[in-house]
Amino acid sequence: MEHSAPKKRIWDPVTRLFHWSLVIAVVTGWSLGRFGPTVLSLHYYMGYTVAGLLALRLYWGFRGPKPIRFRSFIYGPRATWAYVKRMTKRVPSHWPGHNPVGALSVFAMLAVLALQVGTGLFADPDDFVNAGPLAGWVDFDTARWAANTHRLSSKLLLALVVLHLGAILYYRFWKGEDLVRPMITGWKEVREDHPEA
Repeated sequence: MEHSAPKKRIWDPVTRLFHWSLVIAVVTGWSLGRFGPTVLSLHYYMGYTVAGLLALRLYWGFRGPKPIRFRSFIYGPRATWAYVKRMTKRVPSHWPGHNPVGALSVFAMLAVLALQVGTGLFADPDDFVNAGPLAGWVDFDTARWAANTHRLSSKLLLALVVLHLGAILYYRFWKGEDLVRPMITGWKEVREDHPEA
């Protein structure tokens, strides 16, 4: 059965550019950190890029268009649980922006990326080559803790990315809702009777 809804312009150009730039920087930085050369200079540049993008997203979360502002997708437990109960239905949600579960994913991803950037700046893996630019500002134990946390949180970041990709596939093939095209074009099908529309 076909489930369609009118299209609305949801994702602005800044948000779409942020999203795809973050994808490139995170995938490149993570890959360089895991499989890259011994000297991690390029990995650091990707980290600086992610830091800049996070600063942009923080600003845009308060000053950007309504669907992007943090306050527009902060949901309470009741709204989140109500959405979770409907998630298994084989119909698109046509939610205008981030749905309650997607909102949790956004906040988790931003928090883990901030942890990655922060610990990377102070990390010292004790190899005399790849210390973070601010590692000299903290004592040895703190720098080692930052390095270990950076390594562990990279696994958490990978888990969140896999979960994100799984959600995209779930929505596409189970619920019949394409979440990728709107992040390219900006236009998304949105139910007119939706309380958030």
